[in-house]
Amino acid sequence: MDTYYNPADLDKFSDIGEDAPELWKKFSDWYGTAFQEGALSEREKALIALAVSHAIQCPYCIDAYSQASLEKGSNPEQMMEAIHVAAAIRGGASLVHGVQMKNVVKKLGF
Repeated sequence: MDTYYNPADLDKFSDIGEDAPELWKKFSDWYGTAFQEGALSEREKALIALAVSHAIQCPYCIDAYSQASLEKGSNPEQMMEAIHVAAAIRGGASLVHGVQMKNVVKKLGF
């Protein structure tokens, strides 16, 4: 079945730079630097990227950072825990906006 999301398209990511090569180079340099070993290990950065990928619901990123997390030494249990952390933050962000709803209700006298 055809879907909008095609996993093979991940391999075409660099094609984005064809019409704006200078911007693509800047992005690629920055992106690569962000994932280099620093205060955080490459493994930790891959887990963060995996969690964020789920929070923003990017299937291409999920594919890429599932593989990267495994390659950098994470195991499925650690990866799932990272996803649960992302889900908890996302759920909490939805709930905390309930305060805004309560403020509107109070302002309207209900």
